[in-house]
Amino acid sequence: MTKPIHSVLIANRGEIACRVIHTVAAMGLRSIAVYSDADEHAPHVVAADVAVRIGPAPAAQSYLDIDKVVAAAVASGADAVHPGYGFLSENQDFAAALADAGIVFIGPPASAIATMGDKITARAAVSQRGVPVVPGLSRPGLTDDELIAAAPGIGFPVLIKPSAGGGGKGMHRVGDPADLPDALVTARREAAGAFGDDALFLEHFVDTPRHIEVQVLADEHGSVIHLGERECSLQRRHQKVIEEAPSALLDAATRERIGTAACDAARSVGYTGAGTVEFIVSAHRPDEFFFMEMNTRLQVEHPVTEMVTGIDLVEQQIRVARGERLGITQDDIVLNGHAVEARVYAEDPAAGFLPTGGTVNTLVWPATADTSGVRVDSGIDAGSVIGTDYDPMLAKIICHGADRTVALDRLDEALAKTVLAGVGTNVDFCRYVLRQPQVRSGDLDTELLDRLAADYAPLSPTPAALIAGALGALPLGTSDDVWSSAIGFRIGAPSPVVTRLDCDGHRYTVSARVTDSDTRTLHADATIVNGEGESVWAGAAYVKPRTGAVTVRCDGVGSRWVVKSVGLQRWVCGEDGTWIMRLAHALASSDEEQTAGDVRSPMPGTVVAVPGVDGQAVSAGEPLVVVEAMKMEHTLRAPVAGVATISVGAGEKVTAQQVLAHVTPDETDETDG
Repeated sequence: MTKPIHSVLIANRGEIACRVIHTVAAMGLRSIAVYSDADEHAPHVVAADVAVRIGPAPAAQSYLDIDKVVAAAVASGADAVHPGYGFLSENQDFAAALADAGIVFIGPPASAIATMGDKITARAAVSQRGVPVVPGLSRPGLTDDELIAAAPGIGFPVLIKPSAGGGGKGMHRVGDPADLPDALVTARREAAGAFGDDALFLEHFVDTPRHIEVQVLADEHGSVIHLGERECSLQRRHQKVIEEAPSALLDAATRERIGTAACDAARSVGYTGAGTVEFIVSAHRPDEFFFMEMNTRLQVEHPVTEMVTGIDLVEQQIRVARGERLGITQDDIVLNGHAVEARVYAEDPAAGFLPTGGTVNTLVWPATADTSGVRVDSGIDAGSVIGTDYDPMLAKIICHGADRTVALDRLDEALAKTVLAGVGTNVDFCRYVLRQPQVRSGDLDTELLDRLAADYAPLSPTPAALIAGALGALPLGTSDDVWSSAIGFRIGAPSPVVTRLDCDGHRYTVSARVTDSDTRTLHADATIVNGEGESVWAGAAYVKPRTGAVTVRCDGVGSRWVVKSVGLQRWVCGEDGTWIMRLAHALASSDEEQTAGDVRSPMPGTVVAVPGVDGQAVSAGEPLVVVEAMKMEHTLRAPVAGVATISVGAGEKVTAQQVLAHVTPDETDETDG
């Protein structure tokens, strides 16, 4: 018997809420958004037919509050709730609460969530179906002594894993038996803090591991199919960054075997809806795979599967939740071409991937026409304020091509055409990753991205970028007022327009001697020198402002740039990259002396501790303020020895680059004795 679903509440925010709303609307259903105070004007709220406030910004008081979300569903007349991913998507209590309220949960039964949510019970369930699991020791209540005793038989290196939770928290690789006792203590503490459960188990660490997952669909009538696999090995600290479908590692026979195993894993818990079964595969033994876990929800990377199969997974979820039979069989699943996805995060790769934030001042996505092979799933728009209350993922850019090479090239091009000014992102880092030989050849493993990140350094700004940063924001005046131009009229020989820019810790001086200009264009002979006075570039420059952008030609080679001024910063965005340039004063040395003792927050966040004392003498390197953002703590230390002035207290919200403290350097006696 089918269940009527006319109105769907999306219990989520950001890009996944927008993505679900898109399909709900396409199916002719009524969409209902929920929002916190921080998201009152967010794109998912605007896109929905109805929006319901559920509380203040902190997720624990809004998106994670089961009672508030269920109350919103009841009040808005929702027939069903789609949980998206994250938040309450894998919470069996939430599924049960909806059932008690007579509302359909667009997801699996609560019992399946419970079994697969515990990695120990999940291993036991799939093992009974013959699904291969990594050799190890897993049962409830294992003590440290039991784990230490079992480790030699499992074989080093071993991987300590918490039974609850995910995201890599509490996981530790141990290669030396002597390190195992201390690692177990640390893992238990982390697991207890993150999940409220310190239960651990032990697995053999698979050599050169690759992370491959299989998308499954199951209905309430016993049909279970898979939609091929996704390669998710390009991850940093267990967080995925770039995903693709299908995997370049698997041959047809292994693809069939791993798909069958995924379906068996779903059957082991009576699964219904869309789910993902994750496997670990050795790059050296691609014919061997082992079950890791099952995610009982839609995955972030589901669009790559949709692009190679042509199947809307959200639509299938809703149809299964209605009680319909799957309208597709395994024989209907044909993988067409290749798809690759890059996650766009608000983070600074050059600063250890610290979270960023701010206001999105300018936003341009690549073209997404039906024939472009490009898809953008976004939860932001121009004017969006990116804070620290939620996950830093802003959007996903997904590209499809006839083969892997075409898809990778198309993704790089799409990222190059992405303009996001006002918030630092990982877009340039993703392009750096896509250019690496190991990535191009498909020679991947789960530790590759961490190795690449260790060698990553932001590109130096190109001459065109520096010209754009220096001259692209200059007003050229009007035709009827010669004095309105920033380059102005000068008696005698024309003086150069000199602009000093700080970028990524380096100083550049751009000197442009204007040879010709009007209200629309500027021609100049330009030179660029670095902070050491060394020549970077010299030649003919041409600047032509356009709507929302500026065209720059250096020695006849043209490029298009977006230049956005935010205070003393100029965001310079083009296909070569994005740079944040800061206008430097001519007397910069004195300015630098005055600000040398500033302690600035590298990210927007919340002050969680103030170990420094206002007015107290401190040594260089002494901790003064601790800032937390997106569950990451960052200790800010005194840059010099002197007397500290603390301007914030615990609990205060701070912005990126906000001065939180200042150290007045010790006065030294420089007279000869």
